[in-house]
Formats: sequence, structure tokens, C-alpha cells
Amino acid sequence: MATLLSHPQQRPPFLRQAIKIRRRRVRDLQDPPPQMAPEIQPPSHHFSPEQRALLYEDALYTVLHRLGHPEPNHVTEASELLRYLQEAFHVEPEEHQQTLQRVRELEKPIFCLKATVKQAKGILGKDVSGFSDPYCLLGIEQGVGVPGGSPGSRHRQKAVVRHTIPEEETHRTQVITQTLNPVWDETFILEFEDITNASFHLDMWDLDTVESVRQKLGELTDLHGLRRIFKEARKDKGQDDFLGNVVLRLQVLTLTGWASPPVRTCAAERTSGTPWNPALRPTQTEASATSSSNSSISGGLIAESHFGQPLAAELHRAPPPPAAACVPRGHPARGGKHLLGRVAESPGCHRPLSARHTEGPIRLPPVHGAVAGLQPPLPEPGVPQQLPPAPHHQHRVPVDPGSAQGRTARLQSLLRVLVQMCKMKAFGELCPNTAPLPQLVTEALQTGTTEWFHLKQQHHQPMVQGIPEAGKALLGLVQDVIGDLHQCQRTWDKIFHNTLKIHLFSMAFRELQWLVAKRVQDHTTVVGDVVSPEMGESLFQLYISLKELCQLRMSSSERDGVLALDNFHRWFQPAIPSWLQKTYNEALARVQRAVQMDELVPLGELTKHSTSAVDLSTCFAQISHTARQLDWPDPEEAFMITVKFVEDTCRLALVYCSLIKARARELSSGQKDQGQAANMLCVVVNDMEQLRLVIGKLPAQLAWEALEQRVGAVLEQGQLQNTLHAQLQSALAGLGHEIRTGVRTLAEQLEVGIAKHIQKLVGVRESVLPEDAILPLMKFLEVELCYMNTNLVQENFSSLLTLLWTHTLTVLVEAAASQRSSSLASNRLKIALQNLEICFHAEGCGLPPKALHTATFQALQRDLELQAASSRELIRKYFCSRIQQQAETTSEELGAVTVKASYRASEQKLRVELLSASSLLPLDSNGSSDPFVQLTLEPRHEFPELAARETQKHKKDLHPLFDETFEFLVPAEPCRKAGACLLLTVLDYDTLGADDLEGEAFLPLREVPGLSGSEEPGEVPQTRLPLTYPAPNGDPILQLLEGRKGDREAQVFVRLRRHRAKQASQHALRPAP
Repeated sequence: MATLLSHPQQRPPFLRQAIKIRRRRVRDLQDPPPQMAPEIQPPSHHFSPEQRALLYEDALYTVLHRLGHPEPNHVTEASELLRYLQEAFHVEPEEHQQTLQRVRELEKPIFCLKATVKQAKGILGKDVSGFSDPYCLLGIEQGVGVPGGSPGSRHRQKAVVRHTIPEEETHRTQVITQTLNPVWDETFILEFEDITNASFHLDMWDLDTVESVRQKLGELTDLHGLRRIFKEARKDKGQDDFLGNVVLRLQVLTLTGWASPPVRTCAAERTSGTPWNPALRPTQTEASATSSSNSSISGGLIAESHFGQPLAAELHRAPPPPAAACVPRGHPARGGKHLLGRVAESPGCHRPLSARHTEGPIRLPPVHGAVAGLQPPLPEPGVPQQLPPAPHHQHRVPVDPGSAQGRTARLQSLLRVLVQMCKMKAFGELCPNTAPLPQLVTEALQTGTTEWFHLKQQHHQPMVQGIPEAGKALLGLVQDVIGDLHQCQRTWDKIFHNTLKIHLFSMAFRELQWLVAKRVQDHTTVVGDVVSPEMGESLFQLYISLKELCQLRMSSSERDGVLALDNFHRWFQPAIPSWLQKTYNEALARVQRAVQMDELVPLGELTKHSTSAVDLSTCFAQISHTARQLDWPDPEEAFMITVKFVEDTCRLALVYCSLIKARARELSSGQKDQGQAANMLCVVVNDMEQLRLVIGKLPAQLAWEALEQRVGAVLEQGQLQNTLHAQLQSALAGLGHEIRTGVRTLAEQLEVGIAKHIQKLVGVRESVLPEDAILPLMKFLEVELCYMNTNLVQENFSSLLTLLWTHTLTVLVEAAASQRSSSLASNRLKIALQNLEICFHAEGCGLPPKALHTATFQALQRDLELQAASSRELIRKYFCSRIQQQAETTSEELGAVTVKASYRASEQKLRVELLSASSLLPLDSNGSSDPFVQLTLEPRHEFPELAARETQKHKKDLHPLFDETFEFLVPAEPCRKAGACLLLTVLDYDTLGADDLEGEAFLPLREVPGLSGSEEPGEVPQTRLPLTYPAPNGDPILQLLEGRKGDREAQVFVRLRRHRAKQASQHALRPAP
């Protein structure tokens, strides 16, 4: 492979890049480098002085951080290389020392080892089949020994990678199944920092999986396989077999520029009769091999610094001596990763590291003999060297999980051997009077269980005698019993049941629960009825442990029998008040601490309550957890305990409200900024809202439904509802009141500003447009409502909006009442109401339409619509309302008139045929009337040129037949407008006084044939119109018009309509509403 010396034309780009990086580093980390002496002449090449200085620093850095062991023809001293660089660059001694000091202060490089695991040959067969499932673990052990030392000086340890090197720094190859010559060909990169004391370790293991005895027997091929079966029976299940290791000292690796390093091969041959091989650590070479294989490993080193860019450059002066031959090749340079060794994959390019490694593989027999003479062989894990003789007539199987962990296969094999042994004819002849094996094993298990319990009891015996110490010792004993029973249930019970049909768990549980019950009952008797807080805590833990122990009874085959632990809760009844009081005291203290440490700052944008609300939620969750742990069996007492828990929780909620408000006053007392005080108040309200949500979950957390089912037969119907739910509702009501009070306080701060802006809106001069006049009010609301929306949760923000909307409507009603006579001010208020509705609705994010459109809003909207209208618009609205009243009237108590009306567009004539009137009221003293009809087109401002028409007067006739025709020359456009109508006023003619009003009828012109469509009318139908009276209580439109004193047209219209209303009020008969 060609080096950088072969491509000089590629140097300038890399060099410029390195110079830019160096300039940035020099500017950020240290002072500018000293200027070079003017008398020193630069070398005759294209580098500038600054580039030469940077290159000189790189060269010094490379020499100071050389890697590997130099070859014999290279120098070992760095001082000689540094002198060579000083001469080659023509640097003064003082400048050389300054630059060298600067380089030494730079960060050291990070090294990487590139290792390729090739293959192994002739490894040991550890499986029953005669093969192995090998895999390798690789890692670098750092900081072992002293510089120049050897790994052999460290304490002997086979599996260094697995037992010493951290797991995150360990690399693992794939598992090659069922082979003695595995081929991996896998490459790994291993990082390390200190090359002086670093060692490369490779351990080879055989993967062992859990197999049944039947599977192993199926793989059996010879007697050696049978020996392996018995050997694995003594070994822990799932334990892999160690095959060997390789150790390389990284400091002694020889690097030869860019050439490929050799493939390192360490071999160890097997010797017959040796089941395992000791670790080989030769003193002549800094490599060791412990394996039954030829493991091929090729490696290369990588130097890395923190600057991130490589520097590709070389020196161009006099030919470097052998002392400097290795400087620019294969050593670290600041600015990136430099490969100092390349791995050659093809055979034939392997090169020995030194002459000491050219003698071939290490032979095992002589080395093994030498090592065996120095130290005894290490036993294999899990295999005893000599089994002690068993006592005569003693059959005990310990229940202790610590001594039996990982030996289930061994125990199962032992039991099966015993079963087969007892079935042998020879055993029956030698031991004819022996009891059955299950009986012997059962007796041994019972005896062993009792002895194990007494040993555990002695182990937990306290050093100081006292009731508290005895309680702690008893608690530890019970927890050990529970752990042992769990282990027995998971593991040992299946083994004994499958082999001997013995229910080990049931037998052990029955024995142990009796022993535990006796100790616990004695302890509670000694404690007595007066329980201190410290003793109460110990008894509560003991109670919880006994509950867990009793839950194991459901797995026992004798769960229907009577046990000594039945009704054990009665022993703890005196401790219940202590438990409840301690729970409340701890919760209260925690609440007080939480509030005292709370700065009333929201936790985040989405979480708008403070830290104390979170602590309070956790505190209540702990109370609920304690209640679930207690789970008192007696229904009536369980109900009373739940009542106490609910009462304490509700009391804590109210205490928290008082404390958090006091904390807000304390923090805001020294605040001059009112906005900060408002922030704290928002947080307080949010905390209370969060508390209300937590309190609302109490029924689910305390399982009220299950409790109600349990106490249904004990308590009276409705007692739980009246007690628990009443407490909860009372607490929620109190929290709701506190929340409303806080929101009301926030609303009051905004209501003042809203009222002030509405008053300013009314007093703006007439030249200002309504849209501009309401702008300050809308900006004020936008800022304040956005602020409140940011600092309040949605529930509290909606409550605030409701209060503000109600107050705003009240202020608008007052302003509208004071400006009834001003259409301009009323128009501004109308536009303000429309914009406020949009603002408070906020596109669905604020108040819903149902909450906005209250009765007050609708009445105000109608009033402002009328007040903002002109006089003529009000007159038009008046006639629209009378036309609506005419359409809704069906009664003819006042009489009726019959007319025929049509419009001819070609002639622009409105033709009216007044046919008759009927059922008129007798208004004269003689019991009759003198009726006539007055016809006018209304409103008058739409038809100013048309005078009123009258029919002939009919004497003493309540059913007059007029049969008269009238024509009005009028365009179609005003007739089609809303409110345009033909007013038929039926009057009673009086000679001496004013005419009396019989009634009025209104015919809408837009419904007249010829006006409602484009076609000329054909046969005109008759229209019967019931007579009506004006409203007796006065019309609001007339009231508005009456207030406009300066409008003559309005005053004339009002006087006429008042006169008609006065005439109608003089008659005894009143129209139906």
C-alpha cells in the first residue's frame, strides 16, 4: 500500500485544512504563539512561517505520543528525535522549549486496537457429543501492573474478560456450534487510554445450554460422553466451559510504518488425561496462551485526538537518520484518527513482531509440567475435590434457597438415582426392612425444615435484648421464611413431586406457618395493648409480611384446612390506632414541608401547578397504598378504618389550602410587582384544582365498591353512602369554595379595567369610528386573557371567563341604559358586544355559545339593536312587529275586515277593494256603531306623496258592507321592503267628539299578488284580517322614539301611536296577548 510520500500533490489541501483547525484551536485555547526569531531563515519550500510553526507542533506531538516497541534499528529515546526535529526545522532552543511545553499541555490521544479473530484449531470437545460450541470474549484490561511489568505478576485468574473487564467494554464473537475448528473472521475496535499498562485479553468459552437428561443420552456416543454427563451433573446449570485465553501486552507491539502487522498465533496442544489446561504466561515473551486451540488474532492500533481532522504532511530537509525513520510513519498526530497498522487478510503477508516470536507455537507438555510443579492445579468450579463421608442413617434435604440455588439438575439426578437404586434387586436383598423411599425423604424434609427454622432463628437473634430488637429479629425471620417458600414453590416442589410424588411446598408451608405463628403470637402478647409509634412501625411491617405469607396458602394443597395463622389479624388490633395516627402525622409533616419549600412557580408550560401539588398527590397516593396494604379482614372494622382514612385525607386537603394561601401571602408581601402576585395566585388556584382532582379519585383508590359489598350484611342500608360520600362531598365543596374565591379575586382585578374601558368607549368623540373606539378594550382583554390562559388550568380559566362575562354584560347594560337617546353611543356598544362575544368564545377554546347567550345577553342585544337604529329604522321595525302580531292573531273578538288587494306592475298601481267588516264592537251608547275605514300606506317616510283614504260612514251597523275600491299610484320597490304595509284603521264616527277606535289591521304589501312575483295577478283572493289593538304596556320602540326629542318625524309618529293606544285603553275589552 502506498504511503503519503507517493502523492506530494495532495498535500496542500490537507495542510490548509489543518492550518485552519490549528488557528481556531490556538485562538480559543491559548495565547498566540510567539513570533519566530527574525534571524532564523525559513527553509526553502513553499510553507509559510505560520504553517511551519503548526507543522512543527504536530511533529513534536507525534514524537511525544509514540506507540509500540521500536525495532532494533530505531532509537528508543525521545530526546534524540526531538533534537533532530529542532535541527531539521532550524528552531532556536528557547522557542523549541516554549513550543514543547505548549504541546505537552495538550490533551492526550485516545488509542484504539483493531483486532480480527480469525480461527481456532483442535479445541477441546466439552459437550456430550464430543464437540463444543465455542465463542470468544475480547477486552482490554487497563491499569494492571507497573510499566514494563508483565500480566503474569497479577494474581492468577482464568476468565479475565468475563470477571474483570466491565461488560460495556467487552466484545463477543458469534457462537460456532458443534465444531472443534471454528472460523470466525470477525473484526472489533477496542478503545483504551493508557497504552503503558494496557493488556489485550481474549477468552474462549464453550456455550452450554439447558438440556434434559434424555436429550443428552440421545447424543451419547462413547464412555467419554457418559463421563461428561456425570461431570455436568456436578456443575451449575447453564455454566459455560472455559477453553483458554490469549494475553498481549500492547506496549511491546512493534509498529513498522504503514506495513501490515503479523497475525498473532498462540497455540497450546492437548495432553491426554488433562481435563483442563492451566494459564500459560511465558516470561520470555509478553504474550500468554491458555487454550486448547490455535487462535489467530491480527491487530492494528489507532491513535485519536479531540481535534477531529487528520494532518497529512511530511518534512523536507536533509534525509532523516535512522533515529527519525519512524517519526512520520505510524505515530499519532493531533487532528483525527491515524491508522498505524493495517490488517492483512491474505495469507503470506504475516510478519513476526520480533525475533522472539519466530520460533513457532509454544508446546504444552514441558510448560505444563513446569507450571504444575510450581503450584497445585486449580479445581474446576462446582466440582469438589473430595466428597466427605455421609453420616449413617441421615437423610436431609435443606430447604435453604441459598444452598440450593443453581443445583436443581444435580438434585433431580440424585433423586432419580435413588429411585432407581431402590428398585434394584440387590438393594432389596441388602436392605430388606428399609422403609419406602418417599417416607424416608418426607421424614428427612420435615426434620430439615424444623432445623433450618431454628438455625435461622438463631441467626436473627439480636445482640441487645429488648422488645424493639426482638420485633426486628422476628420480621427478618418471617421474611426469610417467605423467601424460602417462594423458592420452594418455584423450584424444589416440582422436582420432588415429579420424582417421588411428594408435595414439598405443602409440607414446608404447614410446618413453617405453625412455627411462625407461635413466635408472632408470643411477641404480640409481650408488646401488649399500648403500642408506641416505633413499635407500631415494626408491627405493621410484620403484619404485611404475615399477609404475604398467608397468600401462599392459596398454592397449598391443604388450603381448606385450619392453620395456626388463621385470623392472625386479631393479634394486631391494639396497633391499629398507632398505625392510623402515624400515617396522618407523616402525611401532615410532608404536606407542611412541601408547602414551605414551594416557590409557587409552575412546573412547566403544560403542568401549571407547583411542586407542593405533586408532593400532595404523592402523599395521598401513599395513604391509599397504606390502606390497600392494611386490607383489614373484618368488614365492620375495615369500614371504620376506611372512614378514618377518608377523614384524614379530607382534613389534609383543607389544611393544605390554608397553608398554600398563607405561603402565597408570605411570598407576595415583599413583592412590588402586582404581576408577580397575580402569578402566585394563579398557581395557588391551580394547586387547589389539582387537589380537587386527586380527592375525587379516593373512591377508586380505596375500593369503595368492594368495601360496600363486604359490609352490606353488617351495616345498615345507606350508612356507607351517608358517611363516606358525605365526607367526600363536604371536602369537595370546601375545595370548590376556595377555588371560586381565588378565581373571584383574579376576576375582580380585571373587572376594574373592563369597566374603565367601557366608560371610555361611551365618551369617545363622535368623529372616531366605532371599530377604532373599541380597540383599547379589545387589546386589554387580549393581553389579560392570554396571560390568564397561560397561567391557569382549563377548569379555572373557564370559571374566570364566566365571571368576567357576567360582569361585562352588567357593565354594558348600565352603559346602554344611560345612552338610550344616543344612537351613536348605542352603536358603539352594539359593536363592542359583538366583538366581546367573539373574544370570549375564542373559536371554541373559551366559553361555549350556551354560556354566552344568556337571558341578559339576549335582552341587551335586542336593546342595542333598537337603540343603535335610526328613527325611520325604528318606525320600520315597529310596523314589522305589528305585521308579526297580525299574523299571530286568530281571534276576531274586535271584529274583522275583508279586502282584496293586487298590484299591476305595468301601471305601478296598487288596487285595494275593501269589501266589508264584521263583528265590530258597539262603541255608541245605543249599542251600535257608525263605522268607517281609513286606509294608509305605512311607513309614511316610504310613501310621502300618498294621502290617507277613507270609506263612507255606515250608520248603526256592526257588519257594514263597504264594497269600495281604492287605487294607489306607487312604485313596486318601496312596497317590497320589510315593514311596508296597508294600515286599515276601523273607526266609530262621533259627531261631537273624537272618533273612537274599533281596531287596526295590517296587510303586508310584499305578500300582495303582483308584488310577490313577476307575473300579472289573475283572480285576486279575498283576505280576512282580524282587528287588533296596540300593546297595552307600551312598545319599547315607541319609548326610544319618544326619547329623541330633536327628531320631529319621530315625535309625530309617537303622538299618533300614543293616541291610538289611548283610544284602545278606553274600551273595556282588551285584546289577548
